[in-house]
Amino acid sequence: MTDKTILIAGTYDTKDDELLYLADVIRGQGGGVLTMDVSVLGDPSRPTDISKHAVAEAGGSSIQAAIDSGDENVAMQIMARGAAAKALELYRAGRIDGVIVLGGTMGTDLALDLCAALPLGVPKYVVSTVSFSPLLPPERIPADVQMILWAGGLYGLNSICKASLSQAAGAVLGAARSVEPPKRDRPLIGMTSFGKTVLRYMVALKPALEARGFEVAVFHATGMGGRAFESLAAEGAFAAVMDFAPQEVANHLFGGLSAGEDRMTAAGRAGIPQLVAPGCYDLVDFVGWQPAPAPLAGRPTHAHNRLLTSAVLELEERRQVARAICGKLAGATAPVALMLPRGGCNEWDRPGADLHDAEGLAAFCDEITAQVPEAVELHALDAHINDAEFCAAVLAVFDRWVAEGIVRA
Repeated sequence: MTDKTILIAGTYDTKDDELLYLADVIRGQGGGVLTMDVSVLGDPSRPTDISKHAVAEAGGSSIQAAIDSGDENVAMQIMARGAAAKALELYRAGRIDGVIVLGGTMGTDLALDLCAALPLGVPKYVVSTVSFSPLLPPERIPADVQMILWAGGLYGLNSICKASLSQAAGAVLGAARSVEPPKRDRPLIGMTSFGKTVLRYMVALKPALEARGFEVAVFHATGMGGRAFESLAAEGAFAAVMDFAPQEVANHLFGGLSAGEDRMTAAGRAGIPQLVAPGCYDLVDFVGWQPAPAPLAGRPTHAHNRLLTSAVLELEERRQVARAICGKLAGATAPVALMLPRGGCNEWDRPGADLHDAEGLAAFCDEITAQVPEAVELHALDAHINDAEFCAAVLAVFDRWVAEGIVRA
C-alpha cells in the first residue's frame, strides 16, 4: 500500500524517459503515482493514467483541434486549460496529494496554469529548464509552488539531470507526507503589510484580532505576497481583509514589483468585507541590484537591503495612485471602509524623516477624498498609520461590522 499519491504531468511523447524516472523514484520511496500526458503530436511508450485526449477534452477542445491549429502556442494553451481542470478534478476527488510537472518553456507555461488551479497547501513542484528565470512573471507563479532547475536534461537522461529529478521526486512526496493544510477552524483575516521598520500596525492588530476568535495571516506585499493574498481572496478564504499595504498598485503603475493588474480586486469581487488603508502608497519597489526603472530614474530612494529599493513618487503620481485605489474599490460587492491616516502612511514619511513630503501627502489625501466611491466608508484620521490611534479606529470599525453581521465571527 502507498500513503500519498503524486500526479506526474508532462509531454510523454518527448520526455518519456525522464517522466518514468520520476515515477520510479516516487514509487521506490513508497509513494503512489498517477500519470498525465499533455503532449499533442506523439504518443508515450506506455499508456498514461490520464491520456492526452482526456486532457484536451477537459480543456474544451480535442487533440485534433490542437493539431489543426498549426500553432504550438495555441495547442499548448488547449492542453494547459485541460491539465489544470483535470488536476483540480483529481484533487477534489481525493485521488492525488501533490503534483510534479516537468518541462522546458512549453511545459513550464502549462505547469504554471496547472499549479495555479490547485489550492494553497497542495504540494506543487515544477522541474524546469527556466526555473527562476525572468521569463516567469510574478503574477503567474502560484503562491506556494516549488521549482528546481532541470540542469542538463533537455534531451535524455544523464547523471546530471537525475540529481535534479530525484531531488524533485523526493521533495514533492516528502511535502505531501508532511504538509499541514490550512484548518479553517476559525474565521481568517487576510492582512497586507511590510516589515516592522516601515509598517507596524500588525504588531497590535494581530493579537487583538486573535483575542476576538479570528486567525490572522499577514502577507508581505512585495509582489508574490500580493499574489498569494489575491489568490486566497478569490477563493473566498477570508472572513474579511485588512489591505493596509496596497503599494503593489503603485508598483504596477510605475514599473515596480507588480502583483498583477488585478491587485486589490479579488476580495471585492468575492464579496469579502474590506478595511483598506494606503500604507506605503508613495513608494515604488524595484530590484535593488538593477538600475531603477526609467520612469523612476533620479528620484529619492530608500534601500531596504541589497535586493530591494524603493523610489518616492512625485505629487501628480500620488494623485494617480489615489485614483487607481478608488477605482478598484468601486467594484466591491461587500462593504468597504477606507482608513485615511492624514499624519502619514509609512515610518519614513513622518515629519523629520528622510522621505517626508507634506505637500505630496496632502495632495494624495485630497485626491482620495474627492474620488472615493459613494458606497465606501471614508474614515479620515488625524494620526499616522503606525500610531495606536490608527489601530483603535480599525478595531472600532471591525467590531461594528462583527456586531452587524457584516463580518462573520
